[in-house]
Amino acid sequence: MVCVILAIVRVRQGYGWVDAVVSALTLAVAALPEEFPLVFTFFLGVGVYRLAQRQALVRRAVCVENIGRVSCICSDKTGTITEGRLRLTHLVPADGLEEARLLELAAIASRRSDDPLDTTIQQAAASGGVVAAVEDIERMPFTEDTRRETAIVRQARPHGSSVFAASKGSAEVILNMSRLGAAERAGWETRAATFATEGHKVIACAWQPLDAERWAGGEPQQGYRFAGLLCFEDPVRAGVASAIAVCRQAGIHTIMVTGDHPLTARAVAREIGLGGTTPEVITAAEMERRLTDTGSGNLDAVHVIARAVPAQKLRLVQALQRRGHIVAVTGDGVNDVPALQAADVGIAMGERGTRSAREVASIVLLDDNFRTIVRAIAEGRQLFRNLQLSFAYLLMIHIPLVITAALIPLAGYPVLYMPIHIVWLELIIHPTALLVFQDLPSSEELAPALRGRTARFFSNADWFRIVLVGAALTLFVAGGYERSLGAGRNVEHARAMALAVLTATSAMLTATLSRLRTWTARGIAVATVGLSACLIQIPAASRLLHVEPLHIDDWGLAVAATALIGLPVLLRVRHADRDRA
Repeated sequence: MVCVILAIVRVRQGYGWVDAVVSALTLAVAALPEEFPLVFTFFLGVGVYRLAQRQALVRRAVCVENIGRVSCICSDKTGTITEGRLRLTHLVPADGLEEARLLELAAIASRRSDDPLDTTIQQAAASGGVVAAVEDIERMPFTEDTRRETAIVRQARPHGSSVFAASKGSAEVILNMSRLGAAERAGWETRAATFATEGHKVIACAWQPLDAERWAGGEPQQGYRFAGLLCFEDPVRAGVASAIAVCRQAGIHTIMVTGDHPLTARAVAREIGLGGTTPEVITAAEMERRLTDTGSGNLDAVHVIARAVPAQKLRLVQALQRRGHIVAVTGDGVNDVPALQAADVGIAMGERGTRSAREVASIVLLDDNFRTIVRAIAEGRQLFRNLQLSFAYLLMIHIPLVITAALIPLAGYPVLYMPIHIVWLELIIHPTALLVFQDLPSSEELAPALRGRTARFFSNADWFRIVLVGAALTLFVAGGYERSLGAGRNVEHARAMALAVLTATSAMLTATLSRLRTWTARGIAVATVGLSACLIQIPAASRLLHVEPLHIDDWGLAVAATALIGLPVLLRVRHADRDRA
C-alpha cells in the first residue's frame, strides 16, 4: 500500500509514470526483508555443521537454536557421565561358597547380550575358567518392576542332572528373596552399602535347587540360598567434572538419572562435583511422591535421582517444563522414547542407543559423552548471539534505508535510490549479515541460562539501541542528501553523499558488532569502505552509478556521522564484554 501511495504521489508531483514506478519498485525491494529467513536458515545450517564437528549429529535443524536455551539437563549416568565400561573388582561370596561358584552362578543368570553388566560377568567367568555347561529351561529377563534376572537351568552331574534357579539383581531385592536371619541380612546390607558408598555398582546373586518332578514352571519368589555380592567399577569420563562446573557457573541445572543405588549415585555425583560435597539425592519413588503432592514438584535443588527407570523420565521432564525449564534429556533405549519426544531437546546415544531412540531424538551423540552435550549448548548459545548480532545489523541498516527510500520521494525531492543503488547496497548487506556474524568463534564458556519457556530475541535495551541507531542514521542520510543537493539540485552529488554515509556506517557496524575477531569481519569491513570509495571517486564508475565524486569535506562529514552513530553500539558491546567477564 505504501508503494502504491508513493507511485500516486510521484505522479501528482509531476515526475511522470517512469519515475513513479521506479520509486515504488525501489522502495519495495528495499523494504522486502528477504535477508531474515535467509540468514536464519543459513545460520542453522552452519550450526548443524559445527555440532557435527563436536560429535553431535543434528537430526532437526531447529534444535540448534533450542539447545542454546537449555536450562536443565537430565542425563543418564552409565555411558554418558561414566565410560560405560564396567570392571568386576570385588567378589564377596557367602560363607561356605567359593568365589568361582559365585561367579559361575552370576554367569548362569546372565544373558549373552550387549548389556554391559552381563557382558562383563560373562567375560570374567570365561577368563576365570568357570563357565558352566548348563541347559537353559526357562529365563525370566530383568524388568523395571522385578529388578532381577533369573534363569532356570539343568546342569549335568556325575550321578545324573540337577535343576536349579540362579538369580541376580539389585542387592535389596535378592536379599529379600533369600533365606537369611535378620542379623545376617543386616550384615550383608551393610556390606552392600559400604561398597556403594565407594562408588561401586553392587549386585547380589542367589540360587535355589528345584525338584524337577514337582517344579511346575515359573520363577520361584522366595527360599533362595544367598550366594554373595559382585561389585563393579565404571570410571567417570575425562572432562565430565569440568563440564559440570561449566554448567553450574552458567546456571544450568544438571540432574543425573540412574538406576543405581542412592549411595553409589551419591559417590559418583561427588566425584564429578555435581551438587558440590553434599549433592541432593532422592529415589525415583520420592520424586513420584513429590510430583503427586505438589503437581509440578520443586526439583531445582535435586541433583541425583536414583533407582529410576526410563518410564519415570517422562514425568520428570514434564515436571521440569512446568517449572519453566528448557529441558535436554539423554536416552538410549526403547523405554526412553516418550521422554526424548517430550523434551525440548532429546539427545540419543549413538554408540549404544537403540534405533527407535535415535530416530525420535533431535540430536545423536556420536561419542555418548556428557561433555559433548555441554559443547553443543555452548555452540547453540553462540549461534543465538551471532544471530542476534546479524539481525541487529540488518535492522540498523534497513530502518534508514526503507525510511529514506519512502520519505524523500514523498517529500517531493528527486529519487534518492535507483535500482542499481539498491543492488549495490544489497551486495554489501547480504555478505556481511551471512558471513561476518556466523563466523564468530564459540567457546565452552557459557553465558547465564535464559530462564522461562518464552525467550525474547531482543531486550528492551537492545530495541532502544536499534531504534536509536536507525533514527540517527536516517537523519544523517537525509541531512547529507539535503545538504549536498543544494540550490543547484545536484542529485548525483546528493546520492553519493547519502550512499557514502550508509556504506561507511555498514562498515562501522560490522567492526563494532563483530569486534573484528575474524579475518572475514576485517576483510568485509575494509572491502565495504574501499569498494564504496572507488565506486564514488573513480569518474568512470561514478557515471555508471549515477553519482558524483565527493569532496574531502564530504568524506569528513560522513566519517564524523558514522562515528556518532556507532557510539551507542560500541558502548553496548563493551557492556556485554564486562557482563561476560
